[in-house]
Amino acid sequence: MTLRFALLGAGRIGKVHARAVASNPQAKLVAVADAFEKAATELASAYGGEVRSIDAIEKAKDIDAVIICTPTDTHADLIERFAKAGKAIFCEKPVDLSVERVEKCLAVVEKTGATLMVGFNRRFDPHFAAVRKAIDDGAIGTVEMVTITSRDPGAPPLDYIARSGGIFRDMTIHDFDMARFLLGEEPVAVSAHASVLVDKKIGDAGDFDSVSVILETASGRQAVISNSRRATYGYDQRIEVHGSKGMVAAENQRPVSIELANDKGYTRPPLHDFFMTRYIDAYANEIASFIAAATAGKKAAPSGKDGLIALKLADAALESAKTGKTVRVD
Repeated sequence: MTLRFALLGAGRIGKVHARAVASNPQAKLVAVADAFEKAATELASAYGGEVRSIDAIEKAKDIDAVIICTPTDTHADLIERFAKAGKAIFCEKPVDLSVERVEKCLAVVEKTGATLMVGFNRRFDPHFAAVRKAIDDGAIGTVEMVTITSRDPGAPPLDYIARSGGIFRDMTIHDFDMARFLLGEEPVAVSAHASVLVDKKIGDAGDFDSVSVILETASGRQAVISNSRRATYGYDQRIEVHGSKGMVAAENQRPVSIELANDKGYTRPPLHDFFMTRYIDAYANEIASFIAAATAGKKAAPSGKDGLIALKLADAALESAKTGKTVRVD
């Protein structure tokens, strides 16, 4: 069975998902919608679809699923709309910036029985998935500590920061999901520190650009997250899991994995420049997983509930950073 897709939003992440759909033989991009017609036309032309309105996509009988890549404040409304229309739904994180709004949205999804997957693509990265498999196989014994490093090569535009919900809900939220993916237990306490070290204008906009977070589970397992909006050396993405019998780690990836040795020492090529190239395989695997769930009529993972929990952790981290206190979470 071929799953027929409509893409809502033809921006940067929309292009990433369009490529993932086009690379999968069980998927077909039928339509693209975007507020900017030129962007929609260019993306539809590149991947064989056509430009349609959201209203037309909602009523279309030749579309089975939608990928939501529109601004965050439209996500919950669109999820509800397409759940009621009987479409399978893939939505970029977060579902909304409000926990209450997410809960109401998920209630609609539950009532309609729609398939909903939230875009935490890093679970599907082959290297991170291999770390999880090593844990599941018992190779390092009982998980005790997780260390996650995630640093962007540069800060996003200030107008994006103003509507992003802040670094915890926009950037660290990926790491909250990864921590849950690796810890094997739910965090019950969050401690966070946040600073403005990269660009004063980010602070003026009410956000941070450099944060450190510690998550703790009921049994005492810990996850330490380090985030920065600046890494002069490329897109820094590393994880390490320490257990009772050993350690497993995933190092940074490079477009070319070689090492050069000469009289000047040992050198390696630079890291990937950002997520569009670093996570190509992850995005492809993510869409493949969504297709499998949608065609089988089963629940997808990461689910809406996974998105909700990550958002609650983000809210707790923001509260902790502002108050200087550890925040308990349900």
